[in-house]
Amino acid sequence: MQQILKTLGIGATNVGTSTGLEWWHGASAQIDSFSPVDGKLIASVHQSTPEDYEKVVQTAQAAFKIWRQKPAPQRGEVVRQMGDQLRLRKHELGTLVSYEMGKSLQEGLGEVQEMIDICDFAVGLSRQLYGLTMHSERPMHRMYEQWHPIGVVGIISAFNFPVAVWSWNAMIAWVCGDVCIWKPSEKTPLTALACQRIIGEVLQKNGVPEGVSCLITSDVTLGKIMAADARVPLVSATGSTRMGKAVAEATAKRLGRSLLELGGNNAIIVSQHADLDISVPGIVFGAVGTAGQRCTSTRRLIVHESIYDAVKLRLQKAYAQLRIGNPLDQHNHVGPLIDTQAVEAYKNALAEVQKAGGTMLIDGEVLSGEGFESGCYVRPCVAEVQNHWHIVQHETFAPVLYLLKYSSLEQAIEYQNDVPQGLSSSIFTLNMREAELFLSATGSDCGIANVNIGTSGAEIGGAFGGEKETGGGRESGSDSWKAYMRRQTNTINYGTTLPLAQGIKFDV
Repeated sequence: MQQILKTLGIGATNVGTSTGLEWWHGASAQIDSFSPVDGKLIASVHQSTPEDYEKVVQTAQAAFKIWRQKPAPQRGEVVRQMGDQLRLRKHELGTLVSYEMGKSLQEGLGEVQEMIDICDFAVGLSRQLYGLTMHSERPMHRMYEQWHPIGVVGIISAFNFPVAVWSWNAMIAWVCGDVCIWKPSEKTPLTALACQRIIGEVLQKNGVPEGVSCLITSDVTLGKIMAADARVPLVSATGSTRMGKAVAEATAKRLGRSLLELGGNNAIIVSQHADLDISVPGIVFGAVGTAGQRCTSTRRLIVHESIYDAVKLRLQKAYAQLRIGNPLDQHNHVGPLIDTQAVEAYKNALAEVQKAGGTMLIDGEVLSGEGFESGCYVRPCVAEVQNHWHIVQHETFAPVLYLLKYSSLEQAIEYQNDVPQGLSSSIFTLNMREAELFLSATGSDCGIANVNIGTSGAEIGGAFGGEKETGGGRESGSDSWKAYMRRQTNTINYGTTLPLAQGIKFDV
């Protein structure tokens, strides 16, 4: 791991504030990054101060005045080069993601691939920032709308996707002509430093002004400052619903914008018309992938009563085959939770299920002994519950799957929708009517609704996000780029008179 850190430009102690080309720290306080894989200290990062933040914002504002004037296709060319550099460092960066966060190596490499993919998407987008033309009610007038860069974009990212979700925001914002200030999770600062060094090299090579890509490493302190800062017109925040509500309130008070990607309580409905050979792998991956620490992880499984027992048997067989251990070993399916605080949340969830009267179909436990010294490894479990129970309504960021039974599709959809969150959802069925009902206005109320695939595994081409307490934001593909720009309506009079709207006469 030390060789990988060295290759990525990371040492034992690192500066944690950067404006792309310059790195510095203004205080002795530091953030220690421990790996949940083995509990060892990987490296330390100097913590950014409010004074550092002020310097970053001022540098970013100055850079924006220059960057916004560069034609969008030229901005896209810079992003293309970023994708090339990520390709060259995919193995090292993916390994660091796996070791610092705890997800499997395949998922770590896959996360870097998502960054590469969004670079490719953004390059194409740089030539497609389309406006509209429309007919004016006044003769010899032309109306159209166009989109301009919004300015400084603040990005607050979470530990579970320490680099991919940042790139969903940053790459799109950059081709739109914005500049970015990134506050990564204090639980995964090293992956952020590695990305900033890669991006900084590309910016320097292209003569891009310092401040287009900025990094601040801090706890919640600087996140709160950024959310309240009127110089940052858009704050994109990924994390818990509690955190998102605080960001939304702070930005709303100053009439700024927030783009929120928050919690999920995602359900899969398994119809009596489902193909169980594809359903069960989708269920298991959704529930245990990234140790249940995806915002799209499958939390609830709603199964038709006629196949309920058959699905239970298949789940027991599948879970018995799960291999838990070091995520860098590609033979293992499940790695650790991010820290012991997450382990406590897992234990509390199991206790609440038992207190409410739930039945454990597959028992959970905290693992110990050789290979589990960090204390962050837990056994994925399945519990039979009722949908209205408080613990089922709550999102626990751990591999806990809740099992429910339904008799009619309408009842299943009601269960699916009857939670505060609204991110991802899925139905497994070969019945066209069921599939179409699930996708209709009276079906799933989530931002993502799938048929015959699981709840996790989003593609960058589609807009990603959800409704209700998930926050309503959309990142990545489709027309999500509009969140990073301001709309302007233009009217041009090319005639020799000045007709006023609604036929008003004004003689002078």
